[in-house]
Amino acid sequence: MKIAGVLGGMGPLATIDLLNKIVKHTDAKKDSDHVHTLVDNYTGIPDRTAYILGNGENPEKYLVESALKLEAMGASFIVMPCNTAHYFYEKIYGTVKIPFVNMIEEVAKELDGVKKVGLLATKGTYRGHIYENIFNKYGIEIEVPPVDLQEIVNQLIYNLKEGKDNINEVPIDKVLDYFSNLGIDNIILGCTELPVAFEMLNVKGNFLDPTKILALSTIKLMGKTIKKY
Repeated sequence: MKIAGVLGGMGPLATIDLLNKIVKHTDAKKDSDHVHTLVDNYTGIPDRTAYILGNGENPEKYLVESALKLEAMGASFIVMPCNTAHYFYEKIYGTVKIPFVNMIEEVAKELDGVKKVGLLATKGTYRGHIYENIFNKYGIEIEVPPVDLQEIVNQLIYNLKEGKDNINEVPIDKVLDYFSNLGIDNIILGCTELPVAFEMLNVKGNFLDPTKILALSTIKLMGKTIKKY
């Protein structure tokens, strides 16, 4: 029996969002039709962006610890609903004997024929070139907003993480207008808090949701059927 292992906690809302999307998109008529999942909601993993920017503790050993724990508990493969944490993907991948799905690569596979996309992400994801390092292999160009607009994206992400109730005051429209003015229609919500925030704010657009893409990949790997809407 296959078991999906979720290396989570970065943050808890993003982990719940992945689990919700796995359940929502699985074509299930009874409990046993759903995905058997092991979740390590490891909220103690140090902030990934802070480390990449040179201001925090290295989270690598915590990420490896979680991956090994999931493997020991019987996970058949690992998924990780955190874009910035994929900066450490190779290190984690090298410590486990089970497959470790690369969420960034799963997003790239969805962009068949698309040559340029916009990226909304943490400053750590921007600084670490996490998307560029994968997308270059697929011939997809990444457009990132200028530094002042990156601050707006970061503010939205961390306001949600911190449980603030004023995320509607963050001027995310300025960032979306930037991409619109460049004629970029496809925009990646490259932080797993962003799909949650955009749903709360009811922001509409042609957005690529890595959490949803990862959920669908998980369902497929489990040999389950994706629900058709």
